Amino acid sequence: MKTIFPLLYLGFATHLMAFSNEEISKKAYEATSHYVSENSKVEMLLSNTMGDKNKRHLTIKKLEGKDGDKTLIEFSSPEDVKGTILLTHEHINSNDNQWLYLPSIKKTKRIVSRNKSGSFMGSEFSYEDLSSQHYKKFKYSGDAKSVTDNGKANYQSVRMPIDENSGYSKQVVWSDSKTFLISKIEYYDRNGALLKVGTFPKYKKINGVWRTQNISMKNVQNGKSTVLNWTSQKINAGLSDKDFSNSIFP
Repeated sequence: MKTIFPLLYLGFATHLMAFSNEEISKKAYEATSHYVSENSKVEMLLSNTMGDKNKRHLTIKKLEGKDGDKTLIEFSSPEDVKGTILLTHEHINSNDNQWLYLPSIKKTKRIVSRNKSGSFMGSEFSYEDLSSQHYKKFKYSGDAKSVTDNGKANYQSVRMPIDENSGYSKQVVWSDSKTFLISKIEYYDRNGALLKVGTFPKYKKINGVWRTQNISMKNVQNGKSTVLNWTSQKINAGLSDKDFSNSIFP
């Protein structure tokens, strides 16, 4: 009997309550919502195929909104990127607005939609990735699958970006069966080939709200990777719309 029960357990672990892909995407989005505003310190580690590593430090501020979240990213070190700012205004039913301030030339440029798939500051994160990924910005069909990943029961769902300028044809998402927190995303390029794999191995509940603590983005086509580690994080941080206006640029 000792050898049978574990097999039975694993069998039941992959047969979960049925949900559509859209329902799972909504639950995954809501699992980390209701933070109101956030102010975090983050370490970015870039690695190439030769084993070379480059460390950067940045601040990430976020604000929830009815039409989508607002995000401000500012680099504090090293000197070659210090003062660089990316401001994102997400819009659920239209294209996001993004502006990049480059201190080296003391100018702000707008990131147009057709360029949103480009690399952000040489990292494996695109400008598109740095928006909050509201579930309504994707289209869906069919039901999510129940799968076992690393010994844990997960939902595997598929979503396709609505924006025709997206760098992705689809995303395959793994979400924890109990919390619906995302553990992994596979990003497929416009030709349908696997481009990147993002993993989300650690979350922390802060004042009752789940927030990610680590994201690893591995580009399977070029072998490069970028890791984001949160070193401090405050939610309900008292931020407002004025902290995310164009007036923040020098």
